[in-house]
Amino acid sequence: MVYQTNKRKIINDPVYGFISIPGDFVFDLIEHPWFQRLRNIKQLGLTSFVYPGATHSRFQHGLGALHLMNLSIATLRSKGVIISAEEEEATLIAILLHDAGHGPFSHALENSIISGITHEDISLLLMKKLNEEFNGKLDLAIEIFTGMYYRKFFHELISGQIDMDRLDYLRRDSFFTGVIEGSVGSDRIIRMLNVVDDSLVVDEKGIYSLEKFLIARRLMYWQVYMHKTVLSSESLLVNILKRAKEIANGGYDLYTTPALRFFLYNNIGHADLTDYGKFTPGMIAANFTRLDDSDILVSAKYWADHSDKVLSDLSGRLLRRDLFAIELQNEPFSLDRVNDLSKIAKRLINIKPGLIDYYVFTNSISNLAYTPDAPVVKILLKSGKTADISTVSDMFDHRFLSERITKYFLCYPKECR
Repeated sequence: MVYQTNKRKIINDPVYGFISIPGDFVFDLIEHPWFQRLRNIKQLGLTSFVYPGATHSRFQHGLGALHLMNLSIATLRSKGVIISAEEEEATLIAILLHDAGHGPFSHALENSIISGITHEDISLLLMKKLNEEFNGKLDLAIEIFTGMYYRKFFHELISGQIDMDRLDYLRRDSFFTGVIEGSVGSDRIIRMLNVVDDSLVVDEKGIYSLEKFLIARRLMYWQVYMHKTVLSSESLLVNILKRAKEIANGGYDLYTTPALRFFLYNNIGHADLTDYGKFTPGMIAANFTRLDDSDILVSAKYWADHSDKVLSDLSGRLLRRDLFAIELQNEPFSLDRVNDLSKIAKRLINIKPGLIDYYVFTNSISNLAYTPDAPVVKILLKSGKTADISTVSDMFDHRFLSERITKYFLCYPKECR
């Protein structure tokens, strides 16, 4: 007897309530091991060091963004926008898989053991490999994901100023961190969406909801994503991976899980995503899709007892949550200040001079609520004409929404205070 699987599942999401899986093939992609892997990757990396409730996963975010995209397509159709069944499925697939290329602990992998490769690059690679596996059923989804499809509003729903990715992660991250300032009215914004000349616009009466969304995004960046303790913990993790990579490049044996070993002991670059690199794209995909947060944590537990003093010490600090002290200011830190702390750290921790940058370092962060290089948000006026939001909204007279705010941070061991 052949049993038929019911693929029209209903999921109880803590943010939106009951949400439905919109299609059999979408269900097949959700069930695929490469998407299931996202259950084991935290959406906010080490942010739970600050907000203990922030343990939700990329898997949950993917489902949430899928749900919002489903609502958006229904809204646009109700306003007379013609969307075919093929376009609908492709757009749902693209938003579902938009974060499939995220590595362990958010962006830590991008900044340490691979170079010149973003999570968007890996997401595209995985979509192409899935397309081969499913005999071309992702062709249109890839076109939309890369912005190559002629109806541009589909791509804007995935990657734009008010895309479904941002609408979900702001509301979801606000929910799990408890930072209520980040809560956005995603339902209201979605109901205000429209399309003019194949570009996404917002009905004029939705402008206040849009302004609140932009403020919420700014506040979430400073209170959550760029919280100074989050910056300190993520910097510590990046330095651990960099030191492990350095030891591996020196030819020394280092305990790792098999998937992490591939990236530590090989220099993976952007060329490897093509057919002209040292490794095939299939090999990159196969190893990357075995990586999740547990690979890093298990390895760090072993590294805490490693003979290399820097790797051992840094790993132990991460496991104990003994984070670096961190200072934030609006101007770059003086070289004298950095040098003084480096001398103190060298004496207290007894670290060789060439390795002191693992302990004392400075960098910058920036935040921009409204991204100028993305397509501008157009407001559909009651007259039927469209206007740039910057000319309609009074809020865009304020610097904190229209200009990039940059801050500088300095990290060093707490014992150096």
